[in-house]
Amino acid sequence: MAEHRVVDVRRLGHTEYPQAEQMMRDLQQQRLQDDIPDTLLFCSHPEIVTMGPAARRDNVVVPADYPTTDVDRGGGITWHGPGQLVAYPIFKWDLEDEANVKRITAKLEQWAISSLAILGILAGTDERMQGVWVEGSKVGSVGLAFKRWVSRHGFTVNYATPKGRVETLDGCGLVAGTTTSLDRLGYEISGDELIEALLSNMPENLSRTDAKS
Repeated sequence: MAEHRVVDVRRLGHTEYPQAEQMMRDLQQQRLQDDIPDTLLFCSHPEIVTMGPAARRDNVVVPADYPTTDVDRGGGITWHGPGQLVAYPIFKWDLEDEANVKRITAKLEQWAISSLAILGILAGTDERMQGVWVEGSKVGSVGLAFKRWVSRHGFTVNYATPKGRVETLDGCGLVAGTTTSLDRLGYEISGDELIEALLSNMPENLSRTDAKS
């Protein structure tokens, strides 16, 4: 069995988006130079909608009462806010089964899906859009940006978001109400529980292990 790569896991708590974005850029450069190991950031953000290239190309309009910012990850719009866990893997994706972006994205999706299963939630994918889906509703997004196969950005899971905020948004092929939060579907979990499930499941899904474990 191949040896698992060690990951520096950092729990940032509630972090302003610009601060997290700059941290990702700095860590990506450090990872490119092998100054740091693979690094995983867990956090949440004050409410903001990030606009990827697809959203700009499709001229997606976000309601005026949502703060927005342009980003360079793949995909369209992503809501961030309280009650959402954000995971940013600053990883060098060069293991045997990490040959392309599609495979890497699928690995992150499966990691989130299998971690939710630990918490008793049956999740999966959906042909309508990449991400994490439960009972026909989208509860998580995946979007990455790469520089020489070191990633920035990552994925989200909505577990207890403010009612009506993420549900109001549409765009990039999904109508309003398609994206929601686990608590709206009757599942009560905390962000800490989700982090622990992800970390316990990381060796099996990503061949990586928390350095503190």
